[in-house]
Amino acid sequence: MSNTPTADNGPTAEKDLPAEEASQPDEEVSWFERVLQTFGLGEEPDLRELIEDALARSKSETLSAQERSMLRRILRFGKLTVEDVMLPRADVIAVDDTVTVGELMHVFREAEHSRLPVYHETLDDPRGMIHIRDLMSWITAQGDTGGAAGLDLGKVDLKRTVVSMNITREALYVPASMSVLDLLLKMQTTRLHLALVVDEYGGTDGLVSIEDLIEEVVGEIADEHDVEDEPLIRSDPRLGLVADARMPIEDLEKHLGLALVSEEQEEVIDTLGGLVFSIAGRIPARGERVRHPSGVAFEVLEADRRRLKKLRVHVPQSQDAATPEGQEP
Repeated sequence: MSNTPTADNGPTAEKDLPAEEASQPDEEVSWFERVLQTFGLGEEPDLRELIEDALARSKSETLSAQERSMLRRILRFGKLTVEDVMLPRADVIAVDDTVTVGELMHVFREAEHSRLPVYHETLDDPRGMIHIRDLMSWITAQGDTGGAAGLDLGKVDLKRTVVSMNITREALYVPASMSVLDLLLKMQTTRLHLALVVDEYGGTDGLVSIEDLIEEVVGEIADEHDVEDEPLIRSDPRLGLVADARMPIEDLEKHLGLALVSEEQEEVIDTLGGLVFSIAGRIPARGERVRHPSGVAFEVLEADRRRLKKLRVHVPQSQDAATPEGQEP
């Protein structure tokens, strides 16, 4: 019988190797890749960062300053969430579904908005939104005489309630964690340009319009009805340093040149109003002073039962922080 080895019992490249040795090359490659990842090597550069860096370093006049600014906003837009751009609940102007036509017209006039959210009893039970064009169309239909006179507004029942008018439209309901890019695409596909931001329990956290999203790309859009807002912090000849309660706490810290919140507090405190509320444990009344451990005191100038609006900042005379940023003491 021949001693020539057959194909079945002869040596092969991997067939007779132990399992550990056979898989060793793959393990070595994956181990090496993990080392590269640990030191940030061997990865594709982030395209967003490359473009931002190119915009910052390039001195070419090919792009105007406005184009550069818009490109930076577009790059930033993809990182934003609904929470970053939403109008907070305390600032939302909405109407109860029992409001009358006359009252609704007054709210539209004061708010100068084209759309208003509608709720039942509380904002945590939203029912949709009303567009001013639908309101005007309903009024026109009610006052239509059908004759030569054309329109008789005396026929319009101003005591009718919103719930009986049947002009409420659907609104979008989105979580605060949703990407603004996803929300913009959803608004485009549904043709609904108003979204209520809801929490995990169904409560209302805020509101976002399609204008809010577009402004993140093109900058602020002001129309003929917009009134220029006061600065969030200003020096008043009579009152001294006056700040809006909505002022971001980091902006106030930069202005005063001192730290007002700890790293733990940064997670839950975003605004000056939130800081004062945290110190007092409640909403202070008008005229009340709340003192910060740093010695800075906040005097309430305007407030209601739900929130603080405007505060006077008292800084100790010996505190260098009394000097605004960029000025010599």
